[in-house]
Amino acid sequence: MSSTTVKWSYSGLKQYLNCPKQYHEVKVLRNYDINVTEQMRYGTEVHSALEDYAAAQIPLAKNYLRYKPVMDELASIDGAHYNEYRMALTVDRLACDFNDANYWVRGIADKIIVDKDLAYVIDYKTGSNRYPDPKQLQLMSLMLLVHFPDVKNIKAGLLFVAHNTFVTREYKRTDIPKLWEDFAGDLERLQGSLDNNSWPCNPTPLCGWCPVKQCEFHKER
Repeated sequence: MSSTTVKWSYSGLKQYLNCPKQYHEVKVLRNYDINVTEQMRYGTEVHSALEDYAAAQIPLAKNYLRYKPVMDELASIDGAHYNEYRMALTVDRLACDFNDANYWVRGIADKIIVDKDLAYVIDYKTGSNRYPDPKQLQLMSLMLLVHFPDVKNIKAGLLFVAHNTFVTREYKRTDIPKLWEDFAGDLERLQGSLDNNSWPCNPTPLCGWCPVKQCEFHKER
């Protein structure tokens, strides 16, 4: 039985829920790397361009100029602006350095704006807006409320830059206990896998894209 407390991020938790075996092979044992698709590569390039524009006013490349109006609109919001802001918490939910050996959860917010007791947290999305997953905003907001103790209210949004649409959520400091409860069940499952060294497969139609080729359910596309 393991006595180690799990370390996690939102993307890692999603990967675990999708397939515990893939998570174990890729994130824990590091036996395989995730296959980088064209969509993933494009997303990384866009994020880098938007960060450079927001943080250092580096002009956007011609093929990214369509994102300029919404980025300029964000830049006009009053408050202190933080780009690619790294946050981490200990298991006691106290703020710590992103690279602290004792971190429990961590994540990077694409953009945070803090104006007195109000904050905005924005995550850029380059893909389709058909199936948004705003729970990532919830975790970022929980960490923000610890790192910025004067903030009482948060306006959060997934910004689908290619569609110029926002999926928004609002959170309050008074909601913190309930917001953490939404992660409790999934984290209990992840901790249980770590404690019992149990990482079952979860076969889905996506198995053909999985890098864990030695899995019994792997299928060549």
